[in-house]
Amino acid sequence: MSQAIVVDQPGDSSVLNYREVADPVAGPGEVLIRTTAIGINFIDIYHREGKYPVEYPFTPGKEAVGIIVALGEGVTGLAVGDRIATTEAARAYAELVVVPAEGALPVPAGLSDEVAVALPLQGMTAHYLVNSSFPLEAGQTCIVHAAAGGVGLLLTQMAKAKGARVIATVSSPEKEVLAREAGADVVLGYDDFAAKARELTNGEGVHVVYDGVGKTTFDQSLAALRIRGVLVSFGSASGAAAPLDMSRLAQGGSLTVTRPTLWSFLQTPEERAWRWGEVSSAAVSGQLDVRVGAIFPLSDTAAAHDALTGRHTTGKVVLIP
Repeated sequence: MSQAIVVDQPGDSSVLNYREVADPVAGPGEVLIRTTAIGINFIDIYHREGKYPVEYPFTPGKEAVGIIVALGEGVTGLAVGDRIATTEAARAYAELVVVPAEGALPVPAGLSDEVAVALPLQGMTAHYLVNSSFPLEAGQTCIVHAAAGGVGLLLTQMAKAKGARVIATVSSPEKEVLAREAGADVVLGYDDFAAKARELTNGEGVHVVYDGVGKTTFDQSLAALRIRGVLVSFGSASGAAAPLDMSRLAQGGSLTVTRPTLWSFLQTPEERAWRWGEVSSAAVSGQLDVRVGAIFPLSDTAAAHDALTGRHTTGKVVLIP
């Protein structure tokens, strides 16, 4: 037996129960890891709240770092004792977690568990945003919302590494400091950011908005775009945006809106290896500064969820078993 977080019905953070469960077993094509760090992401909260349907009882989480303790039938290229990261686990809020072997990412020497667990989802999300959803080029201008968050800080750094101009939005002076440290050229609050972005671009608007906030920023994000600009709506931290009247895209100047998810950008072993290799190598070399903003014990997962939903955190929120 081992410990895990179990949710018996959807609800607020009080439904996150820390209790003893039967040890999971690695099936064919899977590995079993003993977790050393677990990543919290907004999708875990959506699952807990019931916004995305799941079967109960349910253990949240898809992102973890740990040591392989058992191999399922047919697994090759991995060994007991290997340290791996993943964003493709099931039931990751636990001491023992089953991981598809194809989703096991080798953790390079030089990365702590806490830093390594900040990279599978948020790091590779930032990577596909600037390389694939809208391939950012030197000289272009982008808006990065929630720039002091886990994705935002990494996304800002990656955009600057490509030579782009970054207009960041944040909700507090403390978060403004972090966004500037990450390289943001301009930092704005959320009030009237579209009008201010147009002023900063001589009335033209920005090439792309990377929007993980959703409901409260969507309309202004559209208004901030230049002709043929792109809104990459990759999250909904403030809630889902209202349905879009397609005529607004024509009126705004042949705009494009895309709603990507990471899973669509990990379609082959080669693509997964490319994204993970670039992100993890940049973290090891120091080119990418990874901020771990808060660490909670697994037994205190409810407090960790409350801190994230209350927007009291910056960078990555991590659970330690």
